[in-house]
Amino acid sequence: MEKLNRLLPTACLKLCAVLHVAAVAAVVANWRLWPWSLLLLVASHVFLALGSLLPRSRLLGPNWTRLPGGAGAVALTIDDGPDPEVTPAVLDLLARHQVHATFFCIGDRVARHPELARRIAREGHEIGNHSEHHRYSFSLFGPAAMRREIALAQASIQAVCQAVPRFFRAPAGLRNPFLQPCLTELGLQLASWTRRGYDTVNADAEAVLERLTRNLGAGDILLLHDGRAARAPDGTPVILAVLPRLLPMLASRRLRCVTLSEGLPVRP
Repeated sequence: MEKLNRLLPTACLKLCAVLHVAAVAAVVANWRLWPWSLLLLVASHVFLALGSLLPRSRLLGPNWTRLPGGAGAVALTIDDGPDPEVTPAVLDLLARHQVHATFFCIGDRVARHPELARRIAREGHEIGNHSEHHRYSFSLFGPAAMRREIALAQASIQAVCQAVPRFFRAPAGLRNPFLQPCLTELGLQLASWTRRGYDTVNADAEAVLERLTRNLGAGDILLLHDGRAARAPDGTPVILAVLPRLLPMLASRRLRCVTLSEGLPVRP
């Protein structure tokens, strides 16, 4: 019974199912109502599309966009690694500033760079699940393919790092209504972000830093990338140009950097 409850449809899916049934029932009762029935169907699909295309949306289920607990803290999250060129330099910078981050790692990259993944964990950072292959078609997957992609990454990370991720971030932040039942079954929490620098497409470190720090406050979750990082004109990955300025700025504002797990509220 417990397993069945974990796999029940989300509230979003239930609502859309109700709208579909209501649309069909209306047409059966009176065929002249078909324009209104069609409008109901369109509305339900728009609702699903909004939930799928907006990474910070909660329409499809629980989604961390801010730390739920940790007053005076922010979370730095770093996606798409580990990258053998960029990640070691990121780790050196974090160690220099005594800051811990959450790395959302791609499962097959963890398997290809196990020593680097182990270094991330060994130095006190948290590793989250960012899927096994980071397919850009992830949000089009059915429930079986989606579960397999997430479960493979869980297994890859656990085998290398001897740690089970608690958080999942969808590739590019895009998802569909099948995701939440998969995450619930696998014991994962979806985490997106409060602000991002678009550092995979924006090579201007100044603009990336501005995006991350504008109205920055306690509870924010920041997003940068060690994998697929954009390159400044001199070839420097943008994250390596941003962190040396971002980390002292956080300290000057008395904002502690915590991992997502460290940001969980403390229960009495």
